[in-house]
Amino acid sequence: MSVSDILESVTDDPATEQSAANRAAVQRRRRVLAAGHGGDAAAAQRGLADPNPAVQVAALGALARRGLLRVADVTAALGSEEPAVRRRAAEAARGVRGAGSRSTLVTALLVALDDADPLVVVQAAWFLSERRVRRAVPTLATLAQTHDDMRCREAAVAALGAIGDGDGLPAVLAALDDKATVRRRATVALAGFDDPLVDEALRRSATDRDWQVRQAADELLDE
Repeated sequence: MSVSDILESVTDDPATEQSAANRAAVQRRRRVLAAGHGGDAAAAQRGLADPNPAVQVAALGALARRGLLRVADVTAALGSEEPAVRRRAAEAARGVRGAGSRSTLVTALLVALDDADPLVVVQAAWFLSERRVRRAVPTLATLAQTHDDMRCREAAVAALGAIGDGDGLPAVLAALDDKATVRRRATVALAGFDDPLVDEALRRSATDRDWQVRQAADELLDE
């Protein structure tokens, strides 16, 4: 290629070139979204390999909407460098069934509890709580007590309550000394355990300075 050919191939306006690329990505995203509503599974599947993260997110949603999202799709997306893609994958995982959904998928979401993005951790905790994954309890208990992000602590406490394994109770009890939103979650989570310590903890929550904590405790004590 000659110097003149190289110069002709380079745009004089990078901003215009970027804008054109963005417009093309928007169009691809729209096609993927339409595929999710129109039943074009092949088009939605192709979106998973798109270089634009927004298109990948749309593809995950489109396939989930049609009930066509596979375990392999979710696990691949959870390995993305883009937090938005990992978030959508963790969220969509809850609807995935079929081969590997009780083994490979569960393992992938257990790993996602250690994700750098708090919202991925939250979605992973919800998945594991809905599937009642008992082997998640030790990690959830640690998250409930040590994670820097309050949303993750909330989700971990809620998950421990939903799973109801006795090994998770100490972390839920400890969460009664956390921020108000976490204390609310912890109070409700106590309902998931059958232990003499629960009534004592509920009576303590019934005197909490936060009225929502008190209300939740009173309702559970009345049951």
